[in-house]
Amino acid sequence: MRVMAQMAMVMNLDKCIGCHTCSVTCKQAWTNRGGVEYVWFNNVETRPGQGYPRTYEDQQRWRGGWRLNRRGRLTLKAGGRLRKLLTIFSNPKLPSIDDYYEPWTYDYDNLTSAPLSEHTPVARPRSLISGKHMKISWSANWDDDLGGAPEQARKDPLLAGIEDKVRFEFERTFMFYLPRICEHCLNPSCVASCPSGAIYKRSEDGIVLVDQDRCRGWRFCVSGCPYKKVYFNHRTGKAEKCTFCFPRVEVGIPTVCAETCVGRLRYIGLVLYDADRVLEAASTKDEQGLGEAQRRVFLDPHDPAVVREAELAGIPDDWIEAAQRSPVYRLIEDYRLALPLHPEYRTLPMVWYIPPLSPVVDVVRDTGHDAEEHGNLFAAIEALRIPVEYLAKLFTAGDPAPVEAVLRRLAAMRSYLRDINLGREPREEIPAKVGMTGEEIYEMYRLLALAKYDERYVIPTAHAEQAHGLEELATECSLDYDGGPGMLGSGPFGESSGGAPPIAVENFRMLHTRQRTDTVAAPGDKQHRVNLLNWDGKGLPEGLFPARREDEEGTGPSRRGHPEPRS
Repeated sequence: MRVMAQMAMVMNLDKCIGCHTCSVTCKQAWTNRGGVEYVWFNNVETRPGQGYPRTYEDQQRWRGGWRLNRRGRLTLKAGGRLRKLLTIFSNPKLPSIDDYYEPWTYDYDNLTSAPLSEHTPVARPRSLISGKHMKISWSANWDDDLGGAPEQARKDPLLAGIEDKVRFEFERTFMFYLPRICEHCLNPSCVASCPSGAIYKRSEDGIVLVDQDRCRGWRFCVSGCPYKKVYFNHRTGKAEKCTFCFPRVEVGIPTVCAETCVGRLRYIGLVLYDADRVLEAASTKDEQGLGEAQRRVFLDPHDPAVVREAELAGIPDDWIEAAQRSPVYRLIEDYRLALPLHPEYRTLPMVWYIPPLSPVVDVVRDTGHDAEEHGNLFAAIEALRIPVEYLAKLFTAGDPAPVEAVLRRLAAMRSYLRDINLGREPREEIPAKVGMTGEEIYEMYRLLALAKYDERYVIPTAHAEQAHGLEELATECSLDYDGGPGMLGSGPFGESSGGAPPIAVENFRMLHTRQRTDTVAAPGDKQHRVNLLNWDGKGLPEGLFPARREDEEGTGPSRRGHPEPRS
């Protein structure tokens, strides 16, 4: 057992109202600059729909994620080292700007500076890439709320094979919202796809990041990610992606998208997992069993044996405590409500979803029966306006049974709580039908509907003694070992290409101070520090060299024997 910690998120799709606040705040925080105008680390898709970029789920076209070869071994769908070497200067499996959208602005200045004329001046759209006037034909949110559904929604790759279950007539159509960020997978195919080893998975918290110094702009990470959540900055020539707001998470603050979510549908917490089981889980032959295989990778943080191994692995006590209080673990394991997005990609994603149930009441009510009676609710799940088969293609590789089990638990919670809210005696047979007790149903309801801030976000702060691993390059992948399919290894196209970045003096002093101060935010010697960017190179300003002990006592020469600079 090799215990590792992973920051994870669960989203309750039953509560998403499609307001896009998460997308806008993420955009302002992370991609509000040149070269990434088209980039949305967080986006909210209307399903059914093509998604962003268009039809990203069509892996027959994009070849993202992993597959099992003839020997049953895990390999990248896009090909191994030889194929990467042959196509390194011309990667054919990349979305074009048309698959995303050409970003634009408007000629607002023309509204105020146009000369007097017969017609009112207009602000024409202008491309942020070419600078020329353009005609807007697509965007990251073009088919929001089923906009143009008869023409556009039919192109959804998930509709293949279930067209008879979906009707796009006005009175029969359905939709729900699917917020998406980087999955920060346990077995990230983007990490394994990078020839220069620029993308890495932090060993402390599992967040997947891009080292901008090492990135060479090969863009194989864009091809390798099946969720298409790695983007290319055409101005810097570097890859960029969702960072899980790691500067906020390190100090115990949730991500921007979670902090600003209007529906309070996001939960963030720590999960402990066995890194030795990752390869076995990702190599599960039956695609429909991948979700359950990933559950077996997660470890029970209350198990004394797991706690002991976690302590031996160097995981701090407060992190173990956070894992024991994690809402993510409770939703995934205790209540078994959350499901992974596209487990068939074999990346073992760590952003999970609770499927939507909302339309089920309308289905029952239209028949003239009691819409909150548990027997009616259970029977109506198969007749949902949102087909279970469609949800299964999203979350269980097409197996409807786990989705139905989740929806039955949500329906049981709704029926059980109605009796309590109406002052009637709760019926224990309702939770018993879904394998739960009334107390568990009520606790599940509290977490989903009434949870306070510190219950939804259980985020342990980073430790100063772990600063080296957090600040410096940590190219550790769960499958990075001899014979494993993780990193590409060393060599001309491996993780060692280019050599290790030098450790800066500023980083050394920062870490040195953080290890010896009571507070990270306000070190005590801040006023004595030297800003090398403002130093003209003349003289020896105070703080440039550390003083000897005798200097501090006033008995020896100052600044390691250097004379005082003349004025």
